[in-house]
Amino acid sequence: MGQLEGKVALITGAGSGFGEGTAKLFAREGAKVVIADLNEQAANRVASEIGSSALALKGDVSKRDDVQGMVDASIKEFGSLDIVINNAAITHKNQPMLEVDEAMFDRMFDVNVKSIFHMSNAVVPVMRKQGKGVIINIGSTAGIRPRPGLTWYNASKGAVNLLSKSMAVELGPDNIRVNAICPVMGVTGMFELFMGAPDTPENRAKFQSTIPLGRFCQPSDVAAAALYLASDAAEFITGVEFPVDGGRTI
Repeated sequence: MGQLEGKVALITGAGSGFGEGTAKLFAREGAKVVIADLNEQAANRVASEIGSSALALKGDVSKRDDVQGMVDASIKEFGSLDIVINNAAITHKNQPMLEVDEAMFDRMFDVNVKSIFHMSNAVVPVMRKQGKGVIINIGSTAGIRPRPGLTWYNASKGAVNLLSKSMAVELGPDNIRVNAICPVMGVTGMFELFMGAPDTPENRAKFQSTIPLGRFCQPSDVAAAALYLASDAAEFITGVEFPVDGGRTI
């Protein structure tokens, strides 16, 4: 029997990268998974690879109605909603802070931070009614030990890391656990933007040298951390900033 048998999980940005890896592991561990992504084709691909225990949804996490729709559809399809993973995120290119324009700044904070405001408004009442729930926000090592050239992205992830702790304190009495997972950069769709340079072996080596365990983060690393935090094994764990970083933030 899987560690998440009988649970329902909604994962945003699950059409690729860390979200996809987490959705597939959760399904193998017995969960029903809702694959929400702005890219409908990607969401459908991941759901079809998982099978009947997955539902694909197209949605923009920066829009309140879309987020409410994700929660409503999850409950309609699977009967409850036990776990939410706020994974969808974007970044600006690694560049001097004054070169990031206002539109990029606003869009990034809408996707990375305001999305959690929308999701909380949609899902906390559901979890309070159920008497339990788990929320996992995908923060970043960028919000703990920031890299230069990513100032506004770092700020958005610092917000995610901190608001996860604040949510944990406030929602603890409702038996809703909230934790942040803080990955170091991984070879996902945002990899070249993080580096701000072409994806060459030389440039990879430069960034990899800052990670003591000597490799980048993989979807399986984030998925394993999320599985633990979402499972009953972590029933007394809330409000942690969980670096999945090969030692980068030491």
